[in-house]
Amino acid sequence: MENFSPVAKSAWQTDDGKASFCVPMASVIHGFIYNKDAFDKLGIKVPTTRDEFFAALDKIKADGTYIPMAMGTKDLWEAATMGYQNIGPNYWKGEQGRQALIAGKAKLTDPDYVAVWRTLAKWRPYLASGFEAQKYPDSQNLFTLGKAAIYPAGSWEVALFNRQAQFKMGAFPPPLPAGATQCYISDHTDIAMGMNAKTRHPEEAKKFLAWMTTSEFASLYSNALPGFFSLSNQKVTLKDPLAQTFLDWRSTCKSTIRNSYQILSRGEPNLENELWRVSAGVISGKLSPEEAAVQVQNGLVKWYKPQQTK
Repeated sequence: MENFSPVAKSAWQTDDGKASFCVPMASVIHGFIYNKDAFDKLGIKVPTTRDEFFAALDKIKADGTYIPMAMGTKDLWEAATMGYQNIGPNYWKGEQGRQALIAGKAKLTDPDYVAVWRTLAKWRPYLASGFEAQKYPDSQNLFTLGKAAIYPAGSWEVALFNRQAQFKMGAFPPPLPAGATQCYISDHTDIAMGMNAKTRHPEEAKKFLAWMTTSEFASLYSNALPGFFSLSNQKVTLKDPLAQTFLDWRSTCKSTIRNSYQILSRGEPNLENELWRVSAGVISGKLSPEEAAVQVQNGLVKWYKPQQTK
């Protein structure tokens, strides 16, 4: 297990971090997939900062050939998963902010969290007309059919988009807010494997799980399923260039996981589902960023003791 970082093991550990009950297999990484042909046609450089990102969106919108960004809010979860959890780590500083929420030392109404929703609210003019009724498959189709230039993404899209898109694609990590120098990525723990304690074949199962910690497994798995990345610290080279682009971000950005997944969604209201609702509400203009923050914080306070201050 020394081949796996604390972040990689976090999804399959006891709350105190002292025991692991699965071997981490793979993560998915958040970012943005873009139409390279569209960027070349419009003379747009890949954005690295928030201001460059919005300048690129403005240029795409002004040209009128493409919808700037393919995302809808009908299914709710996209607004949080490809919106809030995608760009958020750059604002709350990855694991530092996530662990502070768990410890009760940070609140979802703090400026770093509100700033994420303020940025999401600015996405509205760049989405397709009627995005409120646009579902996840609609967004996928808008992008792969070449009608939209940018897709807020999870790396799980890589294999599908490679088959469907008839243009060159690239990817870039969440752009940095003004003044930030360290980048953070949602390198989200997605798949692991454990052994049934009552199995009739414990030695065989242990041997297989041990092999899953090796560089051989990491390379085989990551190349067989592009966009799902081994959680091992061992170096892996991918044959798929788009998947490799996502993976390369690990060398410059610090990894974290979605901040609602560990511990904070065990009660009611469920924080994960609340983030879906309010993030979609902010993007569609039904909630202000401040209202979204207050609603999710109040929901968390109802059941999570470390967040209950006198």
